[in-house]
Amino acid sequence: MPKTDTILSVKSLRYFLQLIDTMNYTQAAQILGITQPALTQQVKKLEYAIGAPLFGQMGKKLYLTEAGKEMESAAVELLSTINGVISDIQEYTQADKGNISVGVMDTLQADVFYEFLRFFHRKYPEVTFSVDYYDRKELWRRLDTNLIDLAIMYLPDNTKKEETNLRHQYNHHDISSDRLVVLTHKTTVEAGETYPVSRFINRKWIAYPDDFYVTHLMYELFGKKHKPDISMEIASTKEMVQMAEVTDYDTYVTQSYYDIHKDEISLTPIYLQGEHDFHISYVYRKGKLEIPRMENMLKEFEMFLDKRLDSSRLLREVKQK
Repeated sequence: MPKTDTILSVKSLRYFLQLIDTMNYTQAAQILGITQPALTQQVKKLEYAIGAPLFGQMGKKLYLTEAGKEMESAAVELLSTINGVISDIQEYTQADKGNISVGVMDTLQADVFYEFLRFFHRKYPEVTFSVDYYDRKELWRRLDTNLIDLAIMYLPDNTKKEETNLRHQYNHHDISSDRLVVLTHKTTVEAGETYPVSRFINRKWIAYPDDFYVTHLMYELFGKKHKPDISMEIASTKEMVQMAEVTDYDTYVTQSYYDIHKDEISLTPIYLQGEHDFHISYVYRKGKLEIPRMENMLKEFEMFLDKRLDSSRLLREVKQK
């Protein structure tokens, strides 16, 4: 076995870099908590393994030789790689450390999820989260390619049938139910009532782009014979509603969005016949359960949702009494 296999250890590289920081054997040894002879011995072993002196001396001052400069760059890179691998392994095997990457559908109000994150962070402060917003197509792509650990999206998603088998490759859990709300200028309807689609076929609409989940729901409601007459597409829900309010056009949002912003909206909310509830759900690849922090987080999320549901049910019962 070559001598470099035993000499180029993490310890020797760390000692070497500490000596570079101080350029003083006594100070470096004190910082490392070892004796000066022990440090000197490690450096000499390293020089013997390399086959060249790493330090020179001018008077009482140390300086790095050309070989030392090359070794410094290599040592920094090697230690960085080793520390990164160790960190990754520790994060992979520990339930209370590491990062979880989450993708959220860009038209979705994820208030319940953020409420859970605040609760979870207080309990597990060393588990960090990266949260980004994507459209439905990009969410599935990132799930399929393992770029995110968890997706918060609407289900059922009929557009995904040909791309993946949700039942076999993924697990999912419902967070809450949602539904489609039409916001209209019509004065012949009453807020909160349900009307046939035929009463809105001749209306003009401001809508989300075609690849948005709720746009597909609108197309399904109108059927193959009719299609919403869309005059403008806007990706931002807030801007879409504001534009509808200053024109004669109708629009549509989710119930969760309307409930939060209803005091800011002047249009009349109604429902269309044939419209059905859909779910805000979290979705993850089944293999993610092998990662302790993911398994722990998902268990905590399920318990959080169960407690939240119990609290809501109790509140309703109290109000009914």
